[in-house]
Amino acid sequence: MELCSSTATTTFIKFKPSLLLNPSSSSISIQSSSPLVQKPIKGLFCISPPSHQFKKFSSLIVASASPAAVDTINDKLPADLKVTETQEPNSRVRLSVEVPPIVCEDCHRRVIREFMKKAKVPGFRPGKNLPEDILISYVGKQNVQKATIESILKRTLPHAVSSVAGKALEDSMRITTTFSDMEKTYTSLNSLSYDVIVDVAPEIKWVPEDGYKNLKVVVEIDSEIDAQTASEQELRRRHKSLGVLKIVTDRGLQFGDVAVLDISATTIEQDESTAKTIPSAESKGFQFDTEDGDKVLPGFLDSIVGMQRGETKSFPYVFPESWNQEDLRGVQAQFTVECKELFYRDLPELNDTIADKLLPGCTTLTEVKETLLQKCLELEQSAKEQAADNAILDRISKMIELDIPRSLFEEQGRQLYGAQLLQLQANTKLTEQQLAYLSSPKAVNEFLENNKENITHVIKQNLAVGDIFKRENLQFSTEELVKEVKSSVAEFEKHKQEYDEERVKEQVQEVLEGAKVLEWLREHTEIQYTTR
Repeated sequence: MELCSSTATTTFIKFKPSLLLNPSSSSISIQSSSPLVQKPIKGLFCISPPSHQFKKFSSLIVASASPAAVDTINDKLPADLKVTETQEPNSRVRLSVEVPPIVCEDCHRRVIREFMKKAKVPGFRPGKNLPEDILISYVGKQNVQKATIESILKRTLPHAVSSVAGKALEDSMRITTTFSDMEKTYTSLNSLSYDVIVDVAPEIKWVPEDGYKNLKVVVEIDSEIDAQTASEQELRRRHKSLGVLKIVTDRGLQFGDVAVLDISATTIEQDESTAKTIPSAESKGFQFDTEDGDKVLPGFLDSIVGMQRGETKSFPYVFPESWNQEDLRGVQAQFTVECKELFYRDLPELNDTIADKLLPGCTTLTEVKETLLQKCLELEQSAKEQAADNAILDRISKMIELDIPRSLFEEQGRQLYGAQLLQLQANTKLTEQQLAYLSSPKAVNEFLENNKENITHVIKQNLAVGDIFKRENLQFSTEELVKEVKSSVAEFEKHKQEYDEERVKEQVQEVLEGAKVLEWLREHTEIQYTTR
């Protein structure tokens, strides 16, 4: 019987779309194994604390052209381009570019001059002018043509996309016209036409407008985080750790015992077809603490109470509809359990004499209880605040409407996938073959495809936070930024990890912006807590 879910991970790979190719999409989902432990399984997109989740959207926007692009834009063209802009779904713009013959001819002359400077044609001194037909014959007409088309693209592209400057997403631009089609056009018409697709910053629409200003959220709190209950459970755990397990010889299993069980299960088929084994329910030598019975499998304990050492028992069981593993919900199964060993706990008396063993530094049982309760109260408050933050963020993410650009979706999804891969790599020794497979574009793209809803949720949450930061003119001080950057850099240096200080600064800004937005939202939100 599996007691913990395996998580998935490897190295984080950033894929940039090729300028001339459309990236393909496919998909493997890395799924955690489904244990028979009734506790929340952290999925691939369990949102970690909000302070680490915010993505500064502005950092993905090409705010200004690179120096090389600026030089190209300043390189005036002998004639204007004809650019037709078409809005497409998912915050995408198609730019249809027509380059007039005079621009193509100017680029051709430049290419010829460059070839003349570098070509070593027999019978002519390098760098000296030579008849163009001889140069073309030596270099190759097709090579000259390819170089000319590349020159046209390099010179005209910055001019063509200037209309979306400031709102185009980084690394999202790609030419969709094939090179062979451009060659045909250039050969027949001495002009060039090509299409460019660019993802742009999505427009955010709040429904209702400014609805985030007067939120009302109901926050469900798990009963296990109740400070009083948690402190009592912690005291019991500490007390149990001081006990000694002794073999039961004269009775059957009862509450408080620990049993070593061999467990197997098969499905009960209504049509009397062959039963199937349930791998996730099978376990050899499973140490079953009866005090945790319902956490393993609700109702499981009731079916084995009274079993004696060496006894085997078979019984039907229906998995609850709330079970974590979806394909087992409501499934009728036949369990077979063999009790291999049976123990009871011989516990010391719970009094002042063991206070220091329960909690070092304490001299009385009352002091132990008060100290544990105080720690649990702090944890309860922290958990309530975290739950409230998550509820608020979930609400605002559902209040915005927008078309998410594909490049932004892929960038966010790959970040989340990369985090999961890093976690798996840290927890599991992967073989080179496993690492190669999990790092492959196929695996990444399958993850993106199978987790659209979760990725979309994270993006909407991050964009909503960024929009509120701007709308409400929120700010953080330079001192806060400098302090947090120094702290982050110190952590990298402590663990001898490489880092990019500019990227660290960006990430710190994201965290600070998110924290300011959450602080503002808490002040403007009516929060009601309920216990489930």
